[in-house]
Amino acid sequence: MRTAFFTLLFSLVTISANAAPLPPAARAEVDALMTRLQSSGCEFNRNGSWYSGAEAKAHLLKKLDYLEGKDLVKTAEQFIEKGASTSSASGKAYLVRCAGKASVESGQWLKAELQQLRAVRAASSPR
Repeated sequence: MRTAFFTLLFSLVTISANAAPLPPAARAEVDALMTRLQSSGCEFNRNGSWYSGAEAKAHLLKKLDYLEGKDLVKTAEQFIEKGASTSSASGKAYLVRCAGKASVESGQWLKAELQQLRAVRAASSPR
């Protein structure tokens, strides 16, 4: 019994040691995207229900934690594709709906926001 416990403990430590967080630059981009989503005033549709940007951010950060734990993401694009575009429960695409505009798939919305973030960063970088 004791050996089984230590074997299980060692396995869990080994698994968590192999998990890697996003590289700092990618994490900064994801954090910026989540902040934009939260403060956008847009709504987020998940499995047929609409949620606030703050609720969407909380949900997507949980998915990010899961993906990082499995070492499945290394870039903001991978996070968008693997965690922020579709429901892992239903397979349905997530949607974003902003005031006065038609809803769009969250992957499309997040990729456009990521391009804007990168353009602003490039424009403000010293040359």
